[in-house]
Amino acid sequence: MKKIFYYLCMLLIITALTSLSACASGPVKPGKTGAVVPDADNAGLKLPAGFGALKVADGLSKPRHIAVSPQGDLFVKLNGKLSAGKGVLRLHDTKGDGKPDETTGFGNYTGTGITIKNGYLYASSDQEVFRYKLNDKGEVIDGSEQKIITGLINRHQHESKSVVLDDAGNIYVNIGAYSNSCQENDRVTGSKGRMPCPILDSAGGIWQFKADKLNQTYGDGVRYATGLRNVVGLDWNKQANKLFVMQHGRDDLHSLFPAFYTDQDNAEKPAETMYALNKGDNAGWPYIYYDPATNKKMLAPEYGGDGKKEGGKDAIDPAIAFPAHMAPNALLFYTGNMFPAKYKNGAFIAFHGSWNRAPLPQEGYFVVFVPFENGKPTGKWEVFADGFAEKGDALTPRNAAHRPTGLAQGPDGSLYVSDDQKGTIYRIIYTGK
Repeated sequence: MKKIFYYLCMLLIITALTSLSACASGPVKPGKTGAVVPDADNAGLKLPAGFGALKVADGLSKPRHIAVSPQGDLFVKLNGKLSAGKGVLRLHDTKGDGKPDETTGFGNYTGTGITIKNGYLYASSDQEVFRYKLNDKGEVIDGSEQKIITGLINRHQHESKSVVLDDAGNIYVNIGAYSNSCQENDRVTGSKGRMPCPILDSAGGIWQFKADKLNQTYGDGVRYATGLRNVVGLDWNKQANKLFVMQHGRDDLHSLFPAFYTDQDNAEKPAETMYALNKGDNAGWPYIYYDPATNKKMLAPEYGGDGKKEGGKDAIDPAIAFPAHMAPNALLFYTGNMFPAKYKNGAFIAFHGSWNRAPLPQEGYFVVFVPFENGKPTGKWEVFADGFAEKGDALTPRNAAHRPTGLAQGPDGSLYVSDDQKGTIYRIIYTGK
C-alpha cells in the first residue's frame, strides 16, 4: 500500500509540474517562428551569421510594397497584371510553417503603396489612395472600401504613390516629379532648367492628408515637404516622431552636361539621400544635388552649376547619403524583438538596383541596415541581405534574378522582403545558429 501511495503521489507531482510548464510557456500558435524553418540555401540570400531566410511566395505579378497584419497575414500590392482581377493579395498560412498556402484578393487597381494602421489597411494606385476595414482576424471586411484621396497627378514617370501614417491621424503620400531635373526639354543635352520649376506645385514632394476623410484632393491636403525628386521608400520613426524618406537622386550629369562632368562623375553622383522631414522642409530638387564625395549641396547644371558651385543654402541636409543610382525603394524602422539588440529601432533599406553607373559596375540589389538611436543614425550603413541579383559585374536590371522593392515587419519580428522581378517574397528570421 505504501508503494502504491508513493507512486500515486509521484504521478500527481509530475502531472502538476507538466501543467505548470505548459502554462508558463503558453500554447504554440501557428505561424510563430518556432515552427518556421529557413530554406536549406537561405532562399539564395547572403545574411549575417545567425540569420536564415525562406521563400514564402513566388511568381507574383510585380509585387511592390508589402504589409503584415497583427495576425501574421501578408498583404501584397501588385503593380503588374491583376491577379484574378485583384491588385492586393492576402497570403494566409494555415499550416503554421511560415509559407502561406491560401491566397485571396481585393481592389481592382495596380500600384505601389500599402500599409496597416489602427485596424485599417491603406493601399494606393498611381492616382488614388483607398482604405479597408479589417476584422479581428485581420481580414478585409467586404464592402468596406473607401476612397480617401483622389486626383493625384500621374504623368507615367515616377508615378508610384507610396504611403505611411503617423500617430496623429495623418497619412503621407509621395508624389514624384514627372521629370529628371525640370529641364525645358526633359533629358535633352544642354537644356536649361525651368525657373521656378512648375512641377513643384503638384509633385516633387510629400503631401499630408487626413487618414479618415473621404475623397480628398490637393486642395484638402498640405504640401508637407518639397524639393524631393521621387520618394518610393518612407517610414514614420516613432522615436523621433518624424517622417523619414529616401530620395531617388537625379540622372545623366555627364550625358546632359559633358563639359562639366565625366563618365565617372555620372556613375558616382549624386548621392541617394535619406531625409528626416519637418513640415515645410525643402530638400532642394531640382536646383541642387548632393555630392557624396564632398558631402556638399551642389548647384545643378540646369541652373548654372558647373560641378564646383555649391547651392541650396535654404535646403535641408540629408540624414545619410548613399552611393549614386542604387534606387532606394523601401524604408523600414525595425521595432521587433526577434533580431539582436543592435537592430532595434534601426533602419532597413531595400535598394532596387542601378541601371546607369557605367563605366563602373552596377550597384544595389540588396537590403542594407543603418543603426539608429533616439531617432538619429549612429553609424555607417552595412549590407544586411545580398544575393538577390546573382550576376556580379555583368549585372543589369534586365538580367538581375531578383530586385528588392518592399519591406515589412511581422508580428514575431521577422523581416519580409518583396522582389518585383520574379515576384518573390522572402522572410528573414533570426535563429542564432
